[in-house]
Amino acid sequence: MIHFARPATPLRLLLLGAFSLACSLAQASALAQFKAFVASTKAASGEFTQRLVKTDSGSAKISSSASGTFIFARPGKFTWAYLKPYEQTLQADGEKLYIYDKDLNQVTVKKLGNALGSSPAAILFGSNDLEQNFTLAEAGTKEGLEWLSATPKAKDTTFDQIGIGFKDGVPLAMELRDSFGQVSLLQFNNFNKNPAISANQFKFVVPKGADVFGP
Repeated sequence: MIHFARPATPLRLLLLGAFSLACSLAQASALAQFKAFVASTKAASGEFTQRLVKTDSGSAKISSSASGTFIFARPGKFTWAYLKPYEQTLQADGEKLYIYDKDLNQVTVKKLGNALGSSPAAILFGSNDLEQNFTLAEAGTKEGLEWLSATPKAKDTTFDQIGIGFKDGVPLAMELRDSFGQVSLLQFNNFNKNPAISANQFKFVVPKGADVFGP
């Protein structure tokens, strides 16, 4: 007896397509995942933890973690808020960067172009033309993530090497290496792509009584 396969229903085709896309993203190289992320992600929000690794007398020492939240909209608009162990907010409105230290009640203002440039923030929050400021290369697989290496082309940047770890098309970790041998480790959680953002989301309001420094 000959058995004929049932024709796929639209729902089944949709599920198969979604599964195939998830598999292709999971197996894609870091560079492919990065380019897909940049092309499809105009805004994002989530949580982060950050640790600093210092080398002292040949041994690595890891600092206690800092944590907070972030939200961004390309190009150049973001809020990066440290909540623990101290409160500090970095906020950009597309033209200026505001750095607010709650304990000091102090705001430092910088021009955004000079503040981003070849910085790690430019990778997540900047424009799509990142290869203008960075040399990108595959960096292999580590801890279940596909890693991308981003080397700043400018010589006067804070970081010598930046690594970004991807999984399923989303950046879940970053490693920032500076010229002093220190490494900042960032992990991202609850990464939400293209959330709804209000018109005044990134408008910085100077806290009452705060001292303001800069242009």
